[in-house]
Amino acid sequence: MTNHAHSHNHSHGKSAAFEPTHPARFAAARKSTWVSIFINLILTIVQVLAGFFGKSQSLMADGLHSLADLLSDVLVLFANRHGNKHADANHPYGHARIETAASLILGASLAALGVGLLIAAGMRLQHPEQVQAVHPFTLWVALFALAAKEGMFRYMLAIAQRVRSQMLIANAWHARSDAASSLVVVVGIIGNLLGYTFLDLVAAAVVGVMIAYMGIQFAREALMELVDTGLDEEEVRAIRNTLKAVPGVIGLHDLRTRKMADNALVDAHIMVDPKISVSEGHYIAEAARGAVLKAHHVMDVMVHIDPEDDAHARPNAHLPQRHLLLAHLNERLGHPLPPSTRIVLHYLNGKVDAELLLLDNATFVGLAQKCTAIVVDDPYFRSISLHQLSAPN
Repeated sequence: MTNHAHSHNHSHGKSAAFEPTHPARFAAARKSTWVSIFINLILTIVQVLAGFFGKSQSLMADGLHSLADLLSDVLVLFANRHGNKHADANHPYGHARIETAASLILGASLAALGVGLLIAAGMRLQHPEQVQAVHPFTLWVALFALAAKEGMFRYMLAIAQRVRSQMLIANAWHARSDAASSLVVVVGIIGNLLGYTFLDLVAAAVVGVMIAYMGIQFAREALMELVDTGLDEEEVRAIRNTLKAVPGVIGLHDLRTRKMADNALVDAHIMVDPKISVSEGHYIAEAARGAVLKAHHVMDVMVHIDPEDDAHARPNAHLPQRHLLLAHLNERLGHPLPPSTRIVLHYLNGKVDAELLLLDNATFVGLAQKCTAIVVDDPYFRSISLHQLSAPN
């Protein structure tokens, strides 16, 4: 038995209004990203112009870093909108991995930019005689950029943690890396102004390394998610304990998880009493699914019901299906069962336990004797129990 989450598509045609699956997260992400776009636009213009006219390679590199941030913010806006769409027929699990894909693109772009800046600085350092002293006003621009980026990091991280968005957290720490690169630029410009003119290029190279490193980290984390990396061991253990605590669950195996943006998908096989009804087993599965959804940050839980532990073997795979099994029983009996007989079959541990519920009292004794003889050497039946039912009024 498997329980699935029911996806609801709230869009009714191309003209329907956009409704995010997580309105609070979508609104917070949009607001913080627009703030970041505005700040990075100002920083890009100021840093590149100041670096060009002030002869500071490190400040220009940091300005290009701000430009990359601006482009990544636009990418975040796109991913935030399209990743918040409701599930549909082509995307039954939703569109959350658009955020993951955006993080991968962002990381790869940052890595490429960082390597490019590093190579450019290295080539200029081969000709130290051409390195010029920077203008003092570049220091004030670098200090302004440092303060702006640190403030932006604190603002974005607070919002990202409040709405629990991994993409926004990554973007916030990206802003912190920007602040660190601006600090390096400040040190390089100060060294240049003190007479160590090569330090400005060294700072530009360090900025390139920092950008490349952060980009590789972002790309790696996104790639791990795209190949269905599971949750960490501690979270899996917590989910396991939640499932085991559900009344009616007597065992658990094949617990699997995989990340889906800020959420996770969980699959689990739970064991229940093999003699309970299908409806009770379904009730226990629903209770288990609800417990995990309530206690953990997951998108959906798929619960499979097992009457016994079949994690390492399938002991019942060789047994016939119901219609074949009943035909075999009728053949062993020498006559068909009464039409009113209710038959319950339990496929357990490589054999079948059958329960026959009879309304015809006249055939009960003779049938019981035949069934007792059959199970002695039958290849399929381990036991056949007979029960008399009172005829309905």
